[in-house]
Amino acid sequence: MKLRRVSCMFGLLLASVTMTAAETVSAPVAARPIDNFHSGSDERRFGAFEFVGGLELTSPQPLFGSLSAIRFRPDGQRFVAVLDNGYWLTGRIEREASGRLSGLTEVRITAMRDRRGREPRNKGDIDAEGLALRAGQAAVSFERRHRVDLYSDPGFEEARPQRSLDILIPKGDMRSNGGLETLVAAPAASPLKGALLTVAEDSTDREGHLHAAILDGPLKGAFRVVHHEPWNVTDGAFLPGGDLLLLERRFSVIGGVGMRIRRIAGSALRPGALVDGPVLLEADMGFAIDNMEGIDVIAGTDGHPHVILVSDDNQSVLQRSLMLEFRLMQ
Repeated sequence: MKLRRVSCMFGLLLASVTMTAAETVSAPVAARPIDNFHSGSDERRFGAFEFVGGLELTSPQPLFGSLSAIRFRPDGQRFVAVLDNGYWLTGRIEREASGRLSGLTEVRITAMRDRRGREPRNKGDIDAEGLALRAGQAAVSFERRHRVDLYSDPGFEEARPQRSLDILIPKGDMRSNGGLETLVAAPAASPLKGALLTVAEDSTDREGHLHAAILDGPLKGAFRVVHHEPWNVTDGAFLPGGDLLLLERRFSVIGGVGMRIRRIAGSALRPGALVDGPVLLEADMGFAIDNMEGIDVIAGTDGHPHVILVSDDNQSVLQRSLMLEFRLMQ
């Protein structure tokens, strides 16, 4: 979701760019290293996380930015991302000899297609927010016209959606700009057996809990996530053991943007459940963050899970596209 209140308060400059049908463009990306997560401090350990490094990303290609979700391939290098203005973005990360992130290469951007094989004409049709990859499929969740569409993988760049899944959440409860921000595929070896799971950003039931659902598989059904104001869920990623990390964001005029990561026990994820979990990491504007919207987990060569976060710059000169990497120590 774009930070509408940020746009109103600070007058964000949004880019307006288009592409011809089926066109793929290359996006050369410059990367400035982020050495410290906490501004003015060499501290590396933050709760359960150790900061590995980060990048501030820029590109002369005007389509670059608006990152809503990112998923890495099994090699931990190649990735697929979705932009909330209706584009696929693919590429590869590069690392220094020390293992720290150094840049992005092979970055390409392609317009998404609707069920008729056309590029949608307005953002309301193609506000892509969540992404999940599993064998043969790339699944995308959309806001405004709330849905989860399945595309073929490989081939999603040129493909129209194969079909849409029943989201199992009352559409009357879905806020236009606070819908299915999180979409993630569970590990195949977990009790969810590779099922797709979605969590709403800011759409709640009568008790104020966030709507969520397991969209297929043996435990298919709706559940809820405890909503801690003023935090809203922006993405999620599963750890190898089946626990779920939820990335959350807050915003206020005084405090600016904040982010945190909450851990939900995999054993709690089942139809009818109300789930909550401990906060593993929390950061405000004193840290190297922006509008953090995407999270994924990759296997580190050091034997620890590594968590990678990306931000949505809203195509604004006042915000940044960031990629941050942490090592999960416990």
